[in-house]
Amino acid sequence: MYIFHIALWAGVAGWLVAQTTKMIICLVQSRRLDFRYLSSTGGMPSAHSALASAVATTMGLTEGFASAAFTLSFFFAAVVMFDAQTVRAAAGRQARLLNQIVDELFKEHHLSEVKLKELLGHTRLEVFFGMLTGIVSALALLRFFPA
Repeated sequence: MYIFHIALWAGVAGWLVAQTTKMIICLVQSRRLDFRYLSSTGGMPSAHSALASAVATTMGLTEGFASAAFTLSFFFAAVVMFDAQTVRAAAGRQARLLNQIVDELFKEHHLSEVKLKELLGHTRLEVFFGMLTGIVSALALLRFFPA
């Protein structure tokens, strides 16, 4: 039962570090503190990748890298990271294009001004740094709360 708890908290820590990092990057760039970044999608680093890789790292270090638990969590992390940089990124590009189309049509016709969310996915670099964030978060957590 302890392993479940440590993996859960490692995932939460990875996600929280990534989301807080996004908020700090926004603060540095815009000189404005925006707490919405704590629940945003997209951006540097990928919080989904951080969460999934933190869980996989924890499972590997506590259960062994040859265990079924690590194998499952490793492939879960791989799917999450692949999805973040392909499917969700494509959805973001489509939303951007649809928003441009609506902007052009809005000039001639009365349409809804509601915009689609464009920042959904991640670049490979954002996913990579999300993965590193998760690994470091898991290592830090295990250092302070050894299994």
